[in-house]
Amino acid sequence: REQLGNFARREAARLLTERQWRRQAGENTTATGRKDCLARVRRYILTKMGEDWIFLVLLGLTMALVSWTMDYASAKSLQAYKWMHRELKGNVALQYLAWVTYPMILVMFASLFCHLVSPQAIGSGIPELKTILRGVVLKEYLTLKAFIAKVIGLTAGLGSGMPVGKEGPFVHIASICAAVLSRFMSIFSGVYENDGRKQDLLVCACAVGVATCFAAPIGGVLFSIEVTSTYFAVRNYWRGYFAATFSAFIFRVLSVWNKDAVTITALFKTNFRMDFPFDLQELPAFAIIGIFCGFLGAFFVYLNRQVVLLMRRPTALTRFLTKHRLIYPGAVTLIIATITFPPGFGQFMAGELMPRECINSLFDNYTWTKISEYPAPPGLGRSAAWLHPRVSVFIILLLFFIMKFWMSAVSTTMPIPSGAFMPVFILGLLRPGIKQETGGWGACNKKHNKLETCNLKLEKLKNLKTRKTKHTAVVTYVWTRRGPEQGTEGKLRA
Repeated sequence: REQLGNFARREAARLLTERQWRRQAGENTTATGRKDCLARVRRYILTKMGEDWIFLVLLGLTMALVSWTMDYASAKSLQAYKWMHRELKGNVALQYLAWVTYPMILVMFASLFCHLVSPQAIGSGIPELKTILRGVVLKEYLTLKAFIAKVIGLTAGLGSGMPVGKEGPFVHIASICAAVLSRFMSIFSGVYENDGRKQDLLVCACAVGVATCFAAPIGGVLFSIEVTSTYFAVRNYWRGYFAATFSAFIFRVLSVWNKDAVTITALFKTNFRMDFPFDLQELPAFAIIGIFCGFLGAFFVYLNRQVVLLMRRPTALTRFLTKHRLIYPGAVTLIIATITFPPGFGQFMAGELMPRECINSLFDNYTWTKISEYPAPPGLGRSAAWLHPRVSVFIILLLFFIMKFWMSAVSTTMPIPSGAFMPVFILGLLRPGIKQETGGWGACNKKHNKLETCNLKLEKLKNLKTRKTKHTAVVTYVWTRRGPEQGTEGKLRA
């Protein structure tokens, strides 16, 4: 009996030990399975986060937010600028002081901020980017400090109303964003540490920079091919199109969200006839415009280069301006603001219009030569700045072209983040505008000649008697007023 009891106790202890061991082993197996599952999920997330499309989405989203924020801030700054000028109406001295001081403060702030934070942010940035894409290492050009200096300096420059653009600096900003994002994405995938992959991402950044400026993804990809004209890898096509399209879409969605637009539309809307977009006799005019603009573009580059070389000559003046960096941008801004002062000389060159307003007004469907012969309608809006009661619209367009030409060439030499595409874009719009006004003026003269002919016919028909004495020829002349943009014409009905 004693042996049986000892055996029972030993068996109970063994079974208890086995049960505890199995329970512990089961818990260890469950814990190991959970760890393996978490490890697999982590590896999957890291693998997917390291893929190209995630990087391109982040790049497009970031640049769309930056572009929209800069446009919003610069637009509010220009609204405040014009509000001060409008509220001081009646006191020309205070108007001039506000008109000149406001852009000078912003331009000198942009110059000083870039000089203190990151001097590499000054200028366009496209020549430096071309150099980097060809394998040359430029220090401090793709850093976070350069990004901050470029964004703040460019926002201040655009908000000053000076003839500077944002395309070139924004390509540099997109390249900096791509470089910073690639360093962040190297946590998930080591392929982003490869120099070849970094070059491909910079090419995509060029496309994104242009696409977020003008909401033009195809133009951005073509620009990226132009920048990397020495060698362009075919594998970068889909990256450029994907990132540029996504960034342009988000950029326009933000405008709809802010109620700047009703729906997603082009940045600069046009209204062409879809059934017959152009007449055959217009082709020689288009060719002449292209030749003329080509020569003017070459002269613009020559003029800009001469100004830069003049500022680099080792003279006493250049040494003085180099030592006192704020004098040159302040002097250039003072001269340009004085010339464009609306109550002064600016009234003869639409000086009150800001760069974006100039583009929108030149896209308006109005023929100013016809409007100038009648009182300007109240709904004319910003296009009324091109009309003057004592000066022809041709003189205003010519003065605007000449003044903006040298102003744009000189403004891009200031030590601030600036581009030349938007000012040149405005100058390019003026040449077809002058052609259109000339055509509208000729058509208007033809209509007046036609009107005089109709009046002569009317007088003859009034004096004409028909063979039947009981019936007279009833002639009705209808004067049709179609509106300022379509002119007036007479119709003869008998």
